[in-house]
Amino acid sequence: MFGSNMDSVQDASLVPATVLVPTRFVWRHGGNSVYLCGSFTQWSLIPMLPVEGCDNVFQTVHGLTPGYHQFKFYVDGQWRYDDSLPYYESSEYGMVNTLISATDYMDVDNEAFRRMARVTDGPQTEMVPSISDADIQGSRQRVSLFLSTHTVYELLPESGKVFVFDVDLPMKQAFHILHEQGIPMAALCDFGRGQFVGVLSALDFILILRELGSHASNLTEEELETHTISAWKEVKACLNRQNDFQGRAFPRRLIHAGPYDNLKDVTLKILQNEVATVPIIHSSSEDGSFPQLLHLASLSGILKCICRYFRHCASSLPILQLPICAIPLGTWAPQIGETNQRPLAMLRPSASLSSALSLLVQAQVSSIPIVDDNDSLVDIYCRSDITALAKDRVYTHINLDEMTIHQALRLGQDLYSPELRSQRCQMCLRSDSLHKVMERLANPGVRRLVIVEAGSKRVEGIVALSDIFKFLLG
Repeated sequence: MFGSNMDSVQDASLVPATVLVPTRFVWRHGGNSVYLCGSFTQWSLIPMLPVEGCDNVFQTVHGLTPGYHQFKFYVDGQWRYDDSLPYYESSEYGMVNTLISATDYMDVDNEAFRRMARVTDGPQTEMVPSISDADIQGSRQRVSLFLSTHTVYELLPESGKVFVFDVDLPMKQAFHILHEQGIPMAALCDFGRGQFVGVLSALDFILILRELGSHASNLTEEELETHTISAWKEVKACLNRQNDFQGRAFPRRLIHAGPYDNLKDVTLKILQNEVATVPIIHSSSEDGSFPQLLHLASLSGILKCICRYFRHCASSLPILQLPICAIPLGTWAPQIGETNQRPLAMLRPSASLSSALSLLVQAQVSSIPIVDDNDSLVDIYCRSDITALAKDRVYTHINLDEMTIHQALRLGQDLYSPELRSQRCQMCLRSDSLHKVMERLANPGVRRLVIVEAGSKRVEGIVALSDIFKFLLG
């Protein structure tokens, strides 16, 4: 136990002792028994409680007098300090976390303090790191320079496989393959013309099921059994009213890239055209004949390149230290009293599958948080989950208005390995740094993180891959 003489800095004694500011301290580095102590406790131990639903996270709230304070953690019988917070080495007591100025309200999170500034967030005022506009622009320029000077070749795996469907393949078989292989999309090729023409994704199946459920549908279940991919694309074009002056449907131009294109151009193609992937096509012939599909580029792969490149020089990107609550990133649930913000798209497990599909299409989102009556996260429904209905032709004998989201998710449970199931509900906290969020989103299969409240898992927002790149590229 530290002696009281460690409190050598003139801090809380300079202000009236009656002024107490609730301050939350968080320890995220695991342990079985975790305590907090500091100058504000006369260096006596205060137990920290584990946070429900967040492994290895402990927290406690303590009232502080405005001023300066020192603190440290006692974990499983050993004194620890948090090296992600400001700290210094005391000649008598070793490493201790540096002084924190308490005003109004503080959230002392292990990645949330470098330089301090006040920002208003709802009814309370939190202390979060602040950087200058010049640092933000400098960080963005470094990311842009990296993307502009590195090519698509860096995305190509040493080994792997890509799926290519012939446009004459029946839709029924195509979606059975997507389901059986556990893939969300496949490239399309017109082998008669020797050209790649597009991508078939889970969204196509969603649109088909909605069309089948429409009373004005021109597509029947019998036709789906024999309809080819090319025939569906014509129907889809008509539904989107992509017609020429003679009323004939014309195909959407294929968005693709070559192996020598730079990563920034590919990123902008994905963002500007609102597509999930860009086929990387290469032809050794000058006329472009005999093209080869090398890869399906996505934002996830590009983000992984960024994280790998800047992992050991994160200090060159000051914005990486900012908590996500301090930057315009993601979609957030409106606070009480806010009337000018769109509500976050969420559904209950008892909601109909048809309502989920409609929301995915109309809100133009790739996933929807499924929450309980307290808005706490239960599961997540993604576009790719729709392929589970291809199993045993379930789509032919269900009613989308009668099947619940809970029932639909149970159909897909066998589709996922335990590892993939754990990736479905990837979460983060509002105090997590941008760097930590980027590292998580760079993992294979993770396309979005649900922002939750520690303990309750109440959904506060959602951050997707596209949000990261829109912020980084300004």
